[in-house]
Amino acid sequence: MRPVRTLHRRASAALTAMVASAATVASAGAPAARLHAQDAPAAPATSILLLLPDRVFIGTEDSARTGWAVLVTGDRITAVGPRAELRAPTGTRTIALPGTTLLPGFIEGHTHLFLHPYDETSWNDQVLREPLSLRTARAVAHARATLEAGFTTARDLGTEGAGYADAGLKQAIALGIIPGPRLQIASKAIVASGSYGPKGFADEWVIPQGAEEADGVEGLTRAARSQIGHGADWVKVYADYRWGPAGEARPTFSEAELRTLVEVAASSGRHVVAHAATAEGMRRAVLAGVAMIEHGDGGTPEVFQLMAQRGVTFCPTLAATEATSRYAGWREGMPPTERMAQKRAAFTAARNAGVSICMGGDAGVYAHGTNAWEMELLVQYGMPAPAALRAATSGNARALGLAERLGTVHPGQLADLVAVRGDPTCEIGAVRRVELVMQGGRIVRGGDATR
Repeated sequence: MRPVRTLHRRASAALTAMVASAATVASAGAPAARLHAQDAPAAPATSILLLLPDRVFIGTEDSARTGWAVLVTGDRITAVGPRAELRAPTGTRTIALPGTTLLPGFIEGHTHLFLHPYDETSWNDQVLREPLSLRTARAVAHARATLEAGFTTARDLGTEGAGYADAGLKQAIALGIIPGPRLQIASKAIVASGSYGPKGFADEWVIPQGAEEADGVEGLTRAARSQIGHGADWVKVYADYRWGPAGEARPTFSEAELRTLVEVAASSGRHVVAHAATAEGMRRAVLAGVAMIEHGDGGTPEVFQLMAQRGVTFCPTLAATEATSRYAGWREGMPPTERMAQKRAAFTAARNAGVSICMGGDAGVYAHGTNAWEMELLVQYGMPAPAALRAATSGNARALGLAERLGTVHPGQLADLVAVRGDPTCEIGAVRRVELVMQGGRIVRGGDATR
């Protein structure tokens, strides 16, 4: 028997080599040309399944349709409607799902598969002390947990120090090597020099950063093009961060610098998503032309009105704030923390202004596989349950440019479906009670799941 340490070293080396190989191939342009966010293993074209839930939520309405069924042929939905009106071909396999609601596969708008909860290991230690091989192994497990929770598509908004490893992860999922959600990725993300972390080390040391530092027109252009060349689907920028004189959040880039990123991304057919927690950081990003704002804690009614006018989507990441508050000692029944109250006020202002809401909780700050927590919080913060479900399905599909293939239960759409026990349009907590998950016509959880 080989020594355990030797096996660990070899496994670590193999994982690191796998990631490096995937990143090298991605940088050469091949996977970027072949792989898209809609890619995932599909059921054979000969597979025909008839799903019989109690009700179907098609993704665009306020209520579920009772007594409806869904026919899936290969990787596509081919018929939807009342059971009595659906005619299934000979050889169809019927899957009874009593007591359930069938919905479009959920879409996670903001996750970090290369992070794990901060109450397990601090962000600094994850970035600086955990080897890439370990972080990649965790990401594989996180991808599976996310898929099995009913999230068949996800947008990963930065590897947080793990380089371009998300490109290899996306490729492994698309090729069927590992199970996971269809991925859109943002690779390293972009920060202004001196603004990001890890922090707290002696000035004489150069510390690896959790994102790529870039400044000015030339620097930002170079960084954006490099990340796009390595397979990024979105260019993510930190429009502000906690680098003020007292550690408070302040804008990091000028409006002109942000506009440069938007122009570079647009030239490649991509959009920019901005981390922004201050009103001024949000304002600059919106005027520069970003497609989406993440967090937005300090957003004012005026800023959200500007976002609504310009069609900028808002991803409030309520669960991340709730999670970090809990790590600091907050518990149910206590008055909300200052950050929680600020988040609620911003979310209310955004909804009052008519801003489109992205369902994305910043998973990684808290446990992967519990992504549905964000839907529950959207409702707790005042959004009707059907609206929260639409945000997680058809809304996110539209925001991520996937509406032609995903987000609704309609003929012609990819057969990404999730069945949950109960009716989430009446009780949002039902989204956690997952009975079946289908991706591209393949059952990946429930029934006789195949991988």
